[in-house]
Amino acid sequence: MKKILIINGHPDKNSFCFGIAQAYKKGVLSSNIEVSEIIIRDLKFNPNLEFGYEKRTELEPDLLAAWKKIKWADHLVWVHPVWWGGLPAITKGFIDRLFLPGFAFSYRTNSVWWDKLLTGKTAHIITTLDQPGLYYWLVFGRPSVNQLKKTVLQFCGIKPVRVTYVQPIRNSKIEFRNKWLKKIEAMGKKTL
Repeated sequence: MKKILIINGHPDKNSFCFGIAQAYKKGVLSSNIEVSEIIIRDLKFNPNLEFGYEKRTELEPDLLAAWKKIKWADHLVWVHPVWWGGLPAITKGFIDRLFLPGFAFSYRTNSVWWDKLLTGKTAHIITTLDQPGLYYWLVFGRPSVNQLKKTVLQFCGIKPVRVTYVQPIRNSKIEFRNKWLKKIEAMGKKTL
């Protein structure tokens, strides 16, 4: 049986991203697939990588528990908004603190190359945008997707990584959002 982990990166529990995460989970549960969640806003950890990579900061218990879930999962579903072209600060801090050398990847001695320690996993990024996804891609080059998909997930061996833009959210009506929640629930049913 496949194991799904939903990682919610929105800091506001009343956000539409929380609705998206719950709709996806509802779809997964209706398919009798194992599912777990990480709600980043609820974790107790310092999101600041205080010493860069010069000195390791001990991982807090919540980060250790989150890492166990990531290792457990076959498929990671990342739900987050795009703010200023990127990830919310708490989500970026979660990645900085947890996707570390020796955990997610391993540098090779005397080499520019690395080993990808999360090979065999897949992912799906579901992100909300205030503008049309095509505009975000053509005009801005989709920086949040490049960061999470290419320089984090694929760098660590996770592939394929699918992307869904829920857009445009700004000034959207309840009917529009409900239609998206139904689509997201259907995606959860079809997972893997």
